[in-house]
Amino acid sequence: MGLLGQGAVYLRFGLAGLKTRHYIWLLAVGTLLSSGWGAQKQKGPEGYTLVWSDEFNGKEGSLPDASKWTYDIGGSGWGNHELEYYTNRAENARIEDGKLVITARQEPYAGPDGAKFNYTSARLKTEGLFSQTYGRFEARIKLPAGQGIWPAFWMLGENIGSAGWPKCGEIDIMENAGKEPGINHGSLHGPSSTSPTSDQTATITLPAGQKLSDDFHVYAVEWEPGMVRFYLDSNLYATFAAAQWPAGGRWVFDHRFFLILNVAVGGDWPGSPDTATVFPQRMLVDYVRVYKGKT
Repeated sequence: MGLLGQGAVYLRFGLAGLKTRHYIWLLAVGTLLSSGWGAQKQKGPEGYTLVWSDEFNGKEGSLPDASKWTYDIGGSGWGNHELEYYTNRAENARIEDGKLVITARQEPYAGPDGAKFNYTSARLKTEGLFSQTYGRFEARIKLPAGQGIWPAFWMLGENIGSAGWPKCGEIDIMENAGKEPGINHGSLHGPSSTSPTSDQTATITLPAGQKLSDDFHVYAVEWEPGMVRFYLDSNLYATFAAAQWPAGGRWVFDHRFFLILNVAVGGDWPGSPDTATVFPQRMLVDYVRVYKGKT
């Protein structure tokens, strides 16, 4: 996929019969490109009320706030043949300069069972601490980069323990494969009676060859009954609705979901790191904010 000119944002919709390709032309292109597209912090959206946030203003070098975040720990491959071992160490997740920094490292590491790994990283979640049905969920993030690097900001249904995946549902607000440095993926995944999952996904590409690792961007969804809208900065690039859900699938986006932030290394989708991949790789999160729906 590519660009049609400076200032064009290329959007692709897939897996739901949404084959139309749309192009959004940004206004004030010169200003946006000179300052970094979406680089400035954005105010909360009109009509929404902030109900939960982490501004990551803790002590320098401290661990993330334990009242807001817990960890997935381990190196099981996570269903995607990932290569990292997720830890709860400050070396992989800590507060720096008012930001959460998740660091993927290339280092020898042994799990408690003696299994050996070549990479470590962190996967933080609000499971058991915070979840919500509907509203606006957003984070301002500067992504890592490189072949085999797989950062994500996403949500899983709170009932994953009882229902399992994909019946619990998955909302991917930000997903990036390092081999596609300017492309963000937004997706919904749910159960299906005719295939392993039912899915809708879309992508948005930055203009003029910019990379998501060049600057901070705001990744968000606005979730209402029967509908989820996806945004990169102020750009609405996808709207998925229960009425257009794939045949055989079941819309399960009607209950509480919790938040996840992680940086994976390797896996079926991005592939493994290569000799050009530089470590460590850091994902910087300026804030995460959750709003309740419009009144």
